[in-house]
This record gives sequence, structure tokens and C-alpha cells, in this order.
Amino acid sequence: MDSNQVRILIVMPVHNEAVNIRSCLDSFVGQTRIPDFLRVVDDHSTDGTAEIVREYASKHSWIRLIERRSTPRRQPGAKVVDAFLGGLPKDWEQFDYIGKFDGDIVLPPTYFETILQTFALRPALGMCSGLLYTQQQGAWVYEPISERSHVRGPVKCYSRSCFRAIGGLRPFIGWDTADVLLARFHGFETATRPDLIVRHLRPTGRGYSARNAGLQGMALYNLRYGWLLSGIAAVKMSLTRKAPLLPWHALLAYSRAYISRKPRMLTREQGQFARKWRWKGIYNRLFKGFGYR
Repeated sequence: MDSNQVRILIVMPVHNEAVNIRSCLDSFVGQTRIPDFLRVVDDHSTDGTAEIVREYASKHSWIRLIERRSTPRRQPGAKVVDAFLGGLPKDWEQFDYIGKFDGDIVLPPTYFETILQTFALRPALGMCSGLLYTQQQGAWVYEPISERSHVRGPVKCYSRSCFRAIGGLRPFIGWDTADVLLARFHGFETATRPDLIVRHLRPTGRGYSARNAGLQGMALYNLRYGWLLSGIAAVKMSLTRKAPLLPWHALLAYSRAYISRKPRMLTREQGQFARKWRWKGIYNRLFKGFGYR
């Protein structure tokens, strides 16, 4: 199908992105295949973000500003999803592809053209993105927050059928891992394009704190990874971020959530699938990496 015959909807939750939003929107305007609709949801910004978006909206009919006044209290995971859902139009099923993007990224000019080509070539593909790079000592390098095969939260594109099947985004910490697992659970493929280098202007926070580690533990709990997988994941994160206390604080938060029986994102069946998928990934890395097949 001709890329001009499909429709793309992008929803972009933003908060205090005045420093980055011009560069971000310029990269959208400069696309070889611009989205059909970009809804920027300004969530209680105090730095002039809304005024900048309003300026772009006055020049480009496919850009629209939506102003939202949520609680000032930080709610990692839930707040950004709530903002996204607040910007998702009721007629979203009229679009072939739905994207959730952040306001601190700069896309390469062929981003959407390439993404659409990838979807067209792979009928089972439900989710696709480029890769995020951050600037370090003058060079742009891959942001090692997750595996390169993982479709990251700031640049997600979903097919309509996949977005419908997974039930949209869920307002929990860990939502951007849950939707990948749910896509796989429902029989969709997910993919990243290494040739699409996206500049991440505000890198994901890597500074260690007990609170951030606790949030990681809550994400593991929400994903129903279980104790052993959660411990392995926490140790891996601690090595990547050079934070030896991270497993302790993450598993403490996990334990508290477990004891209090907090609601989770995934059903028991979906959690079982998630654990099997993760164990399969660990097996492949351990054994195939040593030449076993």
C-alpha cells in the first residue's frame, strides 16, 4: 500500500520541554512523510512549552496543542500514560498507525517513511521504532537502557490492530515493557530499525536513588516477573548503572507491593507468558552466545 494512503496519528505528552520542543517539532515538520495528525499534550508546563507548540500549530494544520492540568505530584508511568490517553482522540481507529512520542527527541528526516515501509513488508509487525542515542563527549552513542531490540517508550509506533489488541497503554510504571510483551502475547512481532538513529536530548535519568530503584522494583512486580527473574533483572540493572544497592531497594519495593497485593498490569496468563519470554531470552544469550544451538 502507498504510504500516502495510510494515516498516522501521533500523541506527544510533554511537560516543561521548552528547551527541546523546537528541535523536536522541527524534526517532525522536516519529515519526508509527515504524520497526518500530531496532538501535543502539554501537561501543566510552567516554562513556555505551550506557547512554542501553539506557534507551530498556527503554521501547520496537522499539529494541535492540547492543554492539560493534572496534579503536580510526580507519578512515574501513570502520569505520562494519562496524558497520552487525554490526547488520544475518540476516532483513533480511523488511523492506521498510532504513535506515542516524547518531546525531547529529534527524528532523522526519513523516520516515518522508513517505519511505514517496515510495516508494509512485515504484515505481522505490531510495533516498530528507531533507536535512541544520547550525546556524550561530543559524540552520539546508543543509550544502553535496554536491549537494542526493545521498542522504547519515547518513539513507539503501533499498528491499529496491535494497539487495539493490547488495550492501549496502561497507567503503570513499566508500561513500555508491558506493551511489547502484550504485543507478543497477542501474536504480533515487534522490531527496531538500527538505521533510524533518534537523538535523545534529555537522556533517561541514570543517577541512582533509592526511590528510582524502588520504581524499578514496582515495574518488575507489575510485569509479574516473579522473584528469581526480578532478582536477575535488578542485578543486571545495577551492573549497567553501576549502582550496587539497586537490587536491594528494587526487591524491597517488590516485596512491599507483593505483601500489600497491589494491582498489576498483566493478568496471570499474560504474566506466565512474560516469564517464559524472558527466560527464553536469557537462555539464548547464555547458550547461543557460547556457540550452542
